[in-house]
Amino acid sequence: MPIYEFVCDTCGAPFEDLVRSYTAISEVRCPECGSLSLRRKMSTFASRVSGTDGQTPTAQACAAGGT
Repeated sequence: MPIYEFVCDTCGAPFEDLVRSYTAISEVRCPECGSLSLRRKMSTFASRVSGTDGQTPTAQACAAGGT
């Protein structure tokens, strides 16, 4: 179930909502004013590399002369 980002056309409030199916997007309401007039924002995705603590990993140097 993806989390979508929206902006309300009525009050301008940005918010996120967990939507169970693509067709359920039409049922999402603004949590501030209750409007159904929304725009879905373009979102980026998040990923996590196994074994990291959420910090930006440091680059590993290549061995000299290695391929």
